[in-house]
Amino acid sequence: MGIRNQTTPSDFLLLGFSPHPDQQALLFGLFMAMYLITMLGNVLVTLGIGSYQHLHSPMYFFLANLSFIDTCSSCTIVPKVLVNIQTQHHTISYTGCLVQMYFFMALTLLDDFLLAVMAYDRYVAICLPLHYTMIMCPQRCLLLVTTSWLCAHLLAFSPTLLMSQFSFCDSHSIPHFFCDLLPLLNLACSDKHIFQVTMLTEAILSGVIPLTCVLISYAHIIHTILRVPSPGGKHKVFSTCGAHLTVVTLFYGTLFLVYFQPSSSYSADTGMVASVIYTVVTPMLNPFIYSLRNRDMMEALCRFFNCGKVLLSKRAFPRLEAQSL
Repeated sequence: MGIRNQTTPSDFLLLGFSPHPDQQALLFGLFMAMYLITMLGNVLVTLGIGSYQHLHSPMYFFLANLSFIDTCSSCTIVPKVLVNIQTQHHTISYTGCLVQMYFFMALTLLDDFLLAVMAYDRYVAICLPLHYTMIMCPQRCLLLVTTSWLCAHLLAFSPTLLMSQFSFCDSHSIPHFFCDLLPLLNLACSDKHIFQVTMLTEAILSGVIPLTCVLISYAHIIHTILRVPSPGGKHKVFSTCGAHLTVVTLFYGTLFLVYFQPSSSYSADTGMVASVIYTVVTPMLNPFIYSLRNRDMMEALCRFFNCGKVLLSKRAFPRLEAQSL
């Protein structure tokens, strides 16, 4: 393609969902509801874990991090979607697009690494219970999370830097509701060989290796569960992993559907549906799958809000309290 048809755009156009005006209100209400539920659910999980000493354990430490990641991920994508739907102004600046892509990739990779860490935590808890406290000590938990954060941001930086060097064809319309990697790559006119090699390497490092860790961990867990003599004991042991398995299946299923396929066979419609699941639906469901049905978590939240009521009553009626004393 000629040089005259290759540009570095100042803006991209996010085509988003249905262009029909009568569907915009429904889309706005749907995304707003999911966004508010996501924020509320993840904030409640973080407050519950932070305020209840009994939940200061490795499993809940990782859950608190997952809730924070889900909150950040939703804030990276959904507010811009809501603005676009409400104002019908679908443009995003070139810099803003790259920044959104970077943070989305970093948070998705972080989710990926953290799910592997959580699988390892369940493996140690079930298969090596006598050594759990020693292996999953606070220092090691902090090291695992910190390493996950660093690796995720480093791996997200490389494709973002390469993408910033690309020239783009005349069309600057992205058939998506946010600046995702593959739709943006399909608009580029530059040589993509180095980028594709980089992405293949990163797919192995950030996709195959963590998934292998999850599968190996659960292979050991299932082997241990099968050796438990009583059906009640098996159910109790497996119930600690059911929520994690559900989220892992949802996360990797949609991720493989979108990213682990040739860019030439990429379908915009399939990509958008899968993207809605792992960018909006999964962060909304995670607090309920993991925590808000958990008895300890509900007790922690009840304690937190009861303490809040007590503090408010003490501040509002200090004289009455002093008189009663």
